[in-house]
Amino acid sequence: MSTTQAGPAGTTSGGATRPGGVPLVDQLVDWELAVRVAGRLAPPGPQVTRAEADRAVSQLRRLAERATGHVAETTGLDVPPDTGAVVVDRTGWARANAAAFRALLEAPVVRARDARREKDERDGRRRREDGPGSAAAVALGRRATGAEVGALLAYLAPRVLGQYDPFGPDPAGAAAALAPGEPGRLLLVAPNVVAVERELRLRPRDFRLWVCLHEETHRVQFTAAPWLAGHLRARTEGLVGDVVGEPGQLLARLRAAAQRLPDAVSEGGDGLVGIMATPEQQAVVAEVTAVMSLLEGHADVVMDEVGPSVVPSVATIRERFTARRGGRPGLDRVVRRLLGLDAKMRQYRDGAAFVRGVLADVGVDGLNAVWTGPEQLPRPAEIADPRAWVRRVHG
Repeated sequence: MSTTQAGPAGTTSGGATRPGGVPLVDQLVDWELAVRVAGRLAPPGPQVTRAEADRAVSQLRRLAERATGHVAETTGLDVPPDTGAVVVDRTGWARANAAAFRALLEAPVVRARDARREKDERDGRRRREDGPGSAAAVALGRRATGAEVGALLAYLAPRVLGQYDPFGPDPAGAAAALAPGEPGRLLLVAPNVVAVERELRLRPRDFRLWVCLHEETHRVQFTAAPWLAGHLRARTEGLVGDVVGEPGQLLARLRAAAQRLPDAVSEGGDGLVGIMATPEQQAVVAEVTAVMSLLEGHADVVMDEVGPSVVPSVATIRERFTARRGGRPGLDRVVRRLLGLDAKMRQYRDGAAFVRGVLADVGVDGLNAVWTGPEQLPRPAEIADPRAWVRRVHG
């Protein structure tokens, strides 16, 4: 399906480098190979004519702009000026997310390298990091990891309708990460939107606006809480840093995870992350999950609350889309559980229940206290008990 393409994953940003000026994070993963693998492995999008594709792209852009006013009215939050949705195809989505993964890994990888060097110095050891043998191993390793990242992106690429990236690199190709307070980017994956609306036999205009309402709500959330992107990034980078910190520890965790794979794919399991994390890391995972539940649940509530005057078939869309979320059988469900995607589905459900519970008690203004600071975010136990959050925050 023809869409506006996202640019290449940036590899020119700052960060520690090895001889030759290559950033350390690029020594670990061949990001361009990851994008090529994703492009080859991702299934093709729906069959459309060029005119149909162009109309879908144009309409998604217009509806993303139109969603802004509806989100403002429903949330009661100040809405930032629209910065324009970036409409991509599946390869474009994979390219943008390869760049986002790279940005997320850069700082933890440098910190882990520096920590290992300091430990070696304290122990009186000298680690040989370069040389022909080391260079060959690095080249082989980065290509293997690039292929693995590409395979993961290929699996996810047909499953994402849109996303709002508050802190990643520019999907249009700029390598530098966003500066604090700079607006993020809204991505809409045109072939996936068209595929789902056809699969569920939905009115295209209604479904496309419904998707835009969800993603626009995320843009408003991060603008209403300018501290939120930094808060989430710090927590996520900390988890990534713990994982990449010591290769020996990572190997031991992988071996232990292999023995617990049934737990990862069981009903209610949290995937590989859940079974690999230490108890301390699991507490951080729970904290981040609570925040993501809030964000996703809030967006789900907003996209439904605009009502049939804006999206006439909203009730039909919600009914069919919810059934689709839980209806994938067989190997696909196993893979989803392994990757923790079923846990994300629970975030939509649990987060929406939390938001509706808070709205019932204290209304829109009371809910909006959640965007005033990190201490007001719901704690893991409060997602299932919205009145506990209301008592803590509002007394």
